[in-house]
Amino acid sequence: MDEEKCTVDELQNVITAPTGGLTMLPSTAYDEVYPNLYLGEDTIALSRVGLRNLGITYLLNVAQGNTKYHVNGNDVMYHKVNIEYLGLEATDQMNFDLSIYFEKGADFIEKGLKSGGKVMVNCKQGVSRSATLVLAYLMIKCHMTAQEAVRTVRAKREIDPNEGFLQQICDLNETLKKAEHFGIPSS
Repeated sequence: MDEEKCTVDELQNVITAPTGGLTMLPSTAYDEVYPNLYLGEDTIALSRVGLRNLGITYLLNVAQGNTKYHVNGNDVMYHKVNIEYLGLEATDQMNFDLSIYFEKGADFIEKGLKSGGKVMVNCKQGVSRSATLVLAYLMIKCHMTAQEAVRTVRAKREIDPNEGFLQQICDLNETLKKAEHFGIPSS
């Protein structure tokens, strides 16, 4: 385990290393970034047929709202296709405290996966808010360090959490490290 303190620059380097230091947007609407865990954008999140065809049973929308920067979903529209829905109101701004949703989001993802389901986590572009919640899940429930979580997700999808969100991931990393959380097998 890396005993160095997590930094935003380090995580950004892990994110951009596969593309020679450049930040890239995903070429697909969604990707499976961990077994049965998908990361996607608004187009797939709003397509009940697309979600059903993928076998998605849980949808975590980390951009709940009705502005052009959000994805306006609700329980009723997904209940009709047997998808459990959780909408979290978050903005993609460096000063937004997304960490208030880390535990709730991780619990929802874990519930979906432990039920044998498939989970889609989305935001507007599927690269910042949703990616950050997936990273937090991998750290909290799968006992990965921030660096391991970023490498795991980045191996499957281009991501670009804003610097504020990356700092919150580093802060989570430090909290979990102090609790000797890493390297413990998940139950």
